[in-house]
Amino acid sequence: MFRKILFMSAILFQLSSAQAETVSPYKVLENTGKGLFTRIAANQQELAKFPELMRTIVEEELMPHVDYQYAAYKILGKHIKKTTAEERKNFVKSMRHYLIRTYANALTKYTDQKVIYEQEKPTNGKKVVAISTRIVDKNAPEIELQFKMRIHKKSGQWKAYDMVVEGISLLQSKKAELSRKIQQQGVAQVSLELASIAK
Repeated sequence: MFRKILFMSAILFQLSSAQAETVSPYKVLENTGKGLFTRIAANQQELAKFPELMRTIVEEELMPHVDYQYAAYKILGKHIKKTTAEERKNFVKSMRHYLIRTYANALTKYTDQKVIYEQEKPTNGKKVVAISTRIVDKNAPEIELQFKMRIHKKSGQWKAYDMVVEGISLLQSKKAELSRKIQQQGVAQVSLELASIAK
């Protein structure tokens, strides 16, 4: 009996993993966006009193779908070869906190605007796809966003690693900003600075 339960559990796990792999990046982005924006819209009164709540919302709704480690490694670029495992770990941790703060600050401007997601397309075996999104506000110009999504080799899950706002990549902008600092001060010092900013 116990063996049967273990066997059935293994099959269910395999099925759920297979299903996770089949979820397209378009659906992942749309489902994540809907969950995030619905929660923000529903908590406008609380957010007005406690703005720090936005970080909690970002942490719970958005960050599970952000490949912050990949983004951190992309920012390190050529400097990654000169880092220790501990330095990389600390940099990734600092970058995660920094991203939470950055996204939380950006999302404070959202109240209940209409978000239009790009229609689903076949990925055709691509490992990286760019998905367009539009934020429509009656009282402001339309905002064009593009999310770069990457599929993880082991988990088969699609996660976002960069956001392009009106043609400007946040990842590339951050890399350009930090590259010289890392070269001059070292990864450990830059990690401390990012952690300090994220507080």
